[in-house]
Amino acid sequence: MRRENLVLAMLFLPLAAEAQTRASLGRIDVEEIQVTADVNPRTQSIAGKARVRFLAVDDKISTATFELHNAMTVTGVAYLDDSRVESSRNSQDFTVKVTLDPPMVKGSTREIVIRYEGKLTGQEESPVYGIQFAALTPEGSYLMYPARWFPVAGYTADRYKSEFVITVPEDYKVVSGGLDSTKSADGKSTTTSSFHSPGFGGSLAIVQGEGKKVSSGGVNSLIYFRGDAAAAADAWGEETGKVVGLLTTQFGLAPSSNLILVETGEGAPNGYAAPGMLFLSTKAIGKEANPKLLANQLARHWYGILASPSSRNHLWITNGMARYAELLYTEQTAAAGAVEDEIRDTYVEALTIDNPPLIQSARLEDYSPEYWATTAAKGAAVYQMLRNVLGEDNFKKFLKAIPDQFANKSVNTDDISKMASDLAGQDLGYFFIQWIESSGAPQFKLEYTVYRTSKGFRIMGKIQQDLDTFRMPVDLKIETEGNPEIKRVEVSGPSSEFVVETFGKPKKVEIDPNLRVLRMSPTMRVAVAIRRGEMFADIGEYGEALKEFQKAMEVNRNSSLAHYRVADIFFLQNNYQAAANEFRSVLDGDLEPKWTEVWAHINLGKIFDITGQRDRAVNEYNLAVRTRDNTQGAQEEAAKYLKEGYKRQRTAAN
Repeated sequence: MRRENLVLAMLFLPLAAEAQTRASLGRIDVEEIQVTADVNPRTQSIAGKARVRFLAVDDKISTATFELHNAMTVTGVAYLDDSRVESSRNSQDFTVKVTLDPPMVKGSTREIVIRYEGKLTGQEESPVYGIQFAALTPEGSYLMYPARWFPVAGYTADRYKSEFVITVPEDYKVVSGGLDSTKSADGKSTTTSSFHSPGFGGSLAIVQGEGKKVSSGGVNSLIYFRGDAAAAADAWGEETGKVVGLLTTQFGLAPSSNLILVETGEGAPNGYAAPGMLFLSTKAIGKEANPKLLANQLARHWYGILASPSSRNHLWITNGMARYAELLYTEQTAAAGAVEDEIRDTYVEALTIDNPPLIQSARLEDYSPEYWATTAAKGAAVYQMLRNVLGEDNFKKFLKAIPDQFANKSVNTDDISKMASDLAGQDLGYFFIQWIESSGAPQFKLEYTVYRTSKGFRIMGKIQQDLDTFRMPVDLKIETEGNPEIKRVEVSGPSSEFVVETFGKPKKVEIDPNLRVLRMSPTMRVAVAIRRGEMFADIGEYGEALKEFQKAMEVNRNSSLAHYRVADIFFLQNNYQAAANEFRSVLDGDLEPKWTEVWAHINLGKIFDITGQRDRAVNEYNLAVRTRDNTQGAQEEAAKYLKEGYKRQRTAAN
């Protein structure tokens, strides 16, 4: 994560929009790709050629642009008759521009062959900043679609039929989610992987040995984990079956009952879903299966692989559903209340980025923090709100209808809007205008008066908020002398009057009690500012982080979490007196979340150990033990320092 992504992103939005407009000119649609490549994990090399057939979407197209990893050198471009095609390389945006002579007329097709070679060690600059999607090593190799290890046009949007013919040394083998056939000759093994339906073929792994076969819930998993991770294969296979079963009840029949799970390596994403495959990093595998990671990645087989966004401006459809699948999993498996906490956390992340609107997601850097906060967190929030608007039965139909009706096709926001409107029996265009095409979130203010009537009580009131175009049904929770009553009112524009009748005498009226609407509130403003501060702190921008934490404390001086984050920064900067003051403020605050108490005591103990006050340190560790809170191993940490005092961690900076 880079600071400019957080601080300067808005400055570059007009330029990004202009670039997006330019990129839309002279469009092509890749229909089929055939890649033939010699891949050697020992020399970490690739020598390949890609035969690409594409159609002219626009008229008079004189150039076609493909993305290709900068580690790959283009050695030649030609037509099928071997006549040369002029090309140029732009390393700044990882592209190869091919000159089409004569220009293509709209609706015509053409085929070219791009030859290329290079090495992928996993240390090269990736097309996705800071994340490695390809690495060839003797121990294990992986080549994923986002690496652009072969020429790609219309990244994440342009679906194509494909065939990959990969030759490796005979003691290795290629695994992919396609229809595979393998033959051996001359000390080499050649695997042909075919993808007959249009999609995003091109993610594969090169492994040694046999995979671990695990059957669970009707799902057959073939798992290629290495070293210490191999011991976790059974657990991951078992959990994969359970998660697929749960998602099947939500999304419909799974695209495949056979899955390949492959371990990647250092610098790779925690998870990546490809047709019939899951790529999992060594760090993510750990000792136990991570069901939320599985829910997120497996959901992409329905939303993302089976049905994919028609352009990057519609990424919320897939990234949002992947994130929402985590909430669905929690809802089905965790204790009551757990999903509400996750929804709140999702809303907090969604509100950390105010711009751009979801319909302009193409402006965002792939895999950047704002990319995930916008397309994933806010996307999930949109689904949660849509669920409230549609109702449970219609929302269940909606979840299954998208991958069913758009199987092996592209889907966009208009498609989603029409689907939801048809199910609701009313035009929900206003909903998508508010949450997909616009930015911002409302903050509600409620005023009301209670009157007695012959049949009970009447509440006459007004809901105010600060967005002119806002329109949403909003719930009111009315606490009465009897059971609480829930009433739904339509909020439209900055001020909406309402009248509701109740039988019991109202004692209190609460707006949106279950956080059905993505909205600001004093509590949410504190949480959002803290989250933004954490994002800055993660990249070492402590000054910017402190500014965000200060914003949180301006809203709530008693926020223990805000004080804790400030104390954490002072501690990292070796400003122990200031850190101690803030940890004391944590203990004098609201103690939300509860874990702030135990860790404030532990950190005060560390400060006293560092400053040679062992008796005071022991007292703090004992106070930590008395809380009985073991969040993130707090009790073990306190016990460790009771036995032996904390030693200051020396770094190059101090």
